[in-house]
Amino acid sequence: MAGANFIDHVKFCSRSGAGGPGAVHFRREKHVPKGGPDGGNGGRGGHIILRGNTQLWTLLHLRYKKHAIAANGKPGEGGNRSGAQGEDVILEVPLGTIAKYSDTGKKIAEITIDGEEIILTPGGQGGLGNDNFKTATNQTPRYAQPGEPGTEEWITLELKLLADVGLVGFPNAGKSTLLSVLSEARPEVADYPFTTLTPNLGVVAYRDYKSFVMADIPGIIEGASEGKGLGIRFLRHIERNAVLLFMVPADADDIQKEYDILLDELKKYNPELLDKKRLLAISKADLLDGELMEEIKPMLPENIPSLFLSSITQQGLDQLKNEIWLALN
Repeated sequence: MAGANFIDHVKFCSRSGAGGPGAVHFRREKHVPKGGPDGGNGGRGGHIILRGNTQLWTLLHLRYKKHAIAANGKPGEGGNRSGAQGEDVILEVPLGTIAKYSDTGKKIAEITIDGEEIILTPGGQGGLGNDNFKTATNQTPRYAQPGEPGTEEWITLELKLLADVGLVGFPNAGKSTLLSVLSEARPEVADYPFTTLTPNLGVVAYRDYKSFVMADIPGIIEGASEGKGLGIRFLRHIERNAVLLFMVPADADDIQKEYDILLDELKKYNPELLDKKRLLAISKADLLDGELMEEIKPMLPENIPSLFLSSITQQGLDQLKNEIWLALN
């Protein structure tokens, strides 16, 4: 996923169509000079609809769409003919998209299934024609309903990536390198902080043709939950992950402390993240010999499965995939 092309937040004006007015009409034929009312109903105004599309990974195609405007319904006609419905506007969005009202932040809907459709902004109902208002005492009503007006509102779409495993760690913990080794993803990898500026997804092949999806988000720093660094903008992407893989490099000054900071930032952002299954990977294990590994093991957190791995030498990668698969199943 190219960084410049990854857009996970858009805002636009959503305006549904107005309903068409009902018709005031009376039956007039050669042998029926004074027929009764036969005005048809107006057509419904067009909806603004969201549809899930598994082929999309970003909201880039909606980045410059400032307005979504549906068509108005057509007026009713004589002969009890209803007006045509206004054409709907369908916005294709990636799975994991959440729609909210921009002014209140209230959630409207969430798209998680391919082909799933939800009406974001409903169109106005068409008005009833005068045929609906005839009674025994009023057999020639000369009025009909106007159509309901459409609705105009500002909508915010936010994308939360759907992945099985989310990588959590400080900048330069080796997350992007691991993702590139385990999958076909090609994130930017370099030896400086915040190499990853946008989330990356990769499909990791497992035995017997099984697989799982792994997400790498920009590195978290202390204070990320309060808006520091890049992490706060992307923390929502790991809210959907079933398993969180914490990564701390072997050359860290204090592995336990780094893990605790990461855990604390997640807790401050959303305490429910602590309910997810967790694994701890000590990356860059090629810097350690067997003796150093044994010295480090007693200092690792006790309440979380941990392992040593190296993306360079492939050390521990099979064990990691086994642990992830067990956690997912």
